[in-house]
Amino acid sequence: MGGFVAALIGVAVAFIFLMMGVRVVKQGYVYTIERLGKFTLAAEPGLHLIIPFIDRVGHKVNMMEQVLDIPGQEIITKDNAMVGVDAVVFFQVLEAGKAAYEVANLYNAIMALTTTNLRTVMGSMDLDETLSKRDEINARLLSVVDHATSPWGVKITRVEIKDIRPPLDISEAMARQMKAERLKRAEILEAEGDRASAILRAEGEKQSAILEAEGRREAAFRDAEAREREAEAEAKATEFVSSAIASSGSQAINYFVAQKYTDAVAKFATSPNAKTILFPVEATQLIGTLGGIGELAREALSGDGPDGGGNGASGPGTPPRRPSVPPAGRA
Repeated sequence: MGGFVAALIGVAVAFIFLMMGVRVVKQGYVYTIERLGKFTLAAEPGLHLIIPFIDRVGHKVNMMEQVLDIPGQEIITKDNAMVGVDAVVFFQVLEAGKAAYEVANLYNAIMALTTTNLRTVMGSMDLDETLSKRDEINARLLSVVDHATSPWGVKITRVEIKDIRPPLDISEAMARQMKAERLKRAEILEAEGDRASAILRAEGEKQSAILEAEGRREAAFRDAEAREREAEAEAKATEFVSSAIASSGSQAINYFVAQKYTDAVAKFATSPNAKTILFPVEATQLIGTLGGIGELAREALSGDGPDGGGNGASGPGTPPRRPSVPPAGRA
């Protein structure tokens, strides 16, 4: 009976001793195992057995990417302007042993290192540069801080400037400057618009003047061509008249004169305001010419020429017969 109890006690002690040596590492963490105070193993996530009272867990290192908020800092820029700056740092532990034993307090060390370099980088820039070159500031901080933390087994993945707060008077001056700049741009754009409009109007007037001149030139060409055609027609008519005169003598002249005279009298007669027409003495010559025309018509119908000696024709020296009319009359 006593041996059974002793065996039972031994089994219980062995079980307790075994349970004390079991360590379960959570996902995203790495435990550092120390044997008699010396770092011997970095336990990855999962189940691990250690020797109780000899081995122990030294540090539980978070291997996930972490965010460290840098508190607001008052920084003097190169042009002696006081600005407030807030920043954040993203980092990840790559080697748990170095992160646990190469630096006493990893978080405080990263914060101090980032704050110091933030003052150094922004203190070497003017206020305008700090406000407009955030990407450059982030890149410089990332390079410097990552290089400084690499012996600790830490990788700085990103450094971001959250906010830059210039002094109130500088903010007001910047607002006035921005307003003046926008008014300047508006005036420049308005002036450019007026200039473009004036140029377009001038171009339109120029094109209009060119087209009008071309139209006048074309019209002049057309008028000249019409006058030329009219002159040619007049020349041909004169040529025909000359040929008729040459072949018919004075009878053709009398015909043309009588025709023109008759047209002129007809215009007076058809006028709505002409009630009385006074013929001058020369009207007897018109009537005589008409008689000559009648003689020409009769000769043409009878087949006799002007020199045939017919009854209805007169000789070359004989004037045509004229009816007796009064020297002046009314029609």
